[in-house]
Amino acid sequence: MTRPPGNNKPPLLPEQFLGAYELFLQYLISERRLAENSVEAYSADINGFLTYLARKRKKTFEEVNLKVIHNFLQNCLENNISHRSNARRVSALRTFFNFLVQRNLTADNPFVAVDLPKSGKKLPIALSVTEVSKLLKPPGLVTPISRRDTAMIFLLYSTGLRVSELVNLPQSAVNLTSCFIRVLGKGNKERLIPFGRQAKEKIEEYIDLGRPRILNGKRSNYLFVTNRGSCMTRLRFWQIIRKVALAAGIDKDISPHMLRHSFATHLLSHGADLRAVQMMLGHADISTTQVYTHVDQDRLKTIHKKFHPRG
Repeated sequence: MTRPPGNNKPPLLPEQFLGAYELFLQYLISERRLAENSVEAYSADINGFLTYLARKRKKTFEEVNLKVIHNFLQNCLENNISHRSNARRVSALRTFFNFLVQRNLTADNPFVAVDLPKSGKKLPIALSVTEVSKLLKPPGLVTPISRRDTAMIFLLYSTGLRVSELVNLPQSAVNLTSCFIRVLGKGNKERLIPFGRQAKEKIEEYIDLGRPRILNGKRSNYLFVTNRGSCMTRLRFWQIIRKVALAAGIDKDISPHMLRHSFATHLLSHGADLRAVQMMLGHADISTTQVYTHVDQDRLKTIHKKFHPRG
């Protein structure tokens, strides 16, 4: 019988990792009948990830979550591994974890939620909690426009909205009583996202003291408006958030997506449930109506309040 390639076992791998690794390689050879070079590619990608886990003192597959995966991919990029290689690696690991789930060796496949950027782009970088605090610091001069911008940044960090969802948000989509927003995302899929007390306060201040003065008698269905009564463009909000970041002394090429990524990273790093975070983000891989019906709104709100740094 043909033996799996890469017979030199990765050093110091926990028994669960080593056994699953060898079982998967035998599956590729015996059942999928892949060519030797294909099996070697799988072997190298999975070996690299399992070795990384061992170095981080992870001993079970249940310890693999989005934060672990993101840190692994960042480590790869820092070691000059290309985006294309990372994309191939994610594909191999997604297949590996599917195999583990099918064989009841783990309960979940966290790689289904990994949304790699388009070719040539680096993975998004999260701001630290300290940097976010600087970004959310009240402006020196309070104006109707600054109230709007502050409310937008607070809501973006509190909900992880896509920038297109933020700028096009109807005022009717925001429930300030229950602190939820209703979002129609990609593929016309609707989701409910809770937001925290501080975001609520900033939105209320903007609605009461900023929005009417910006509109100056005009009517608009949008929550965040310009003085023309229309919604803001994505480019304009990107310019605003960069200006606020520079004023706050944040030396990073900041973007709206960076705050969305920070929202998810901070929730997960504080122990939030992976499925709930995926739902709040509206990731295409898991955002189906069937999934939404299995997570109670009160539970989403509790998770957000408990784990979000500004919940």
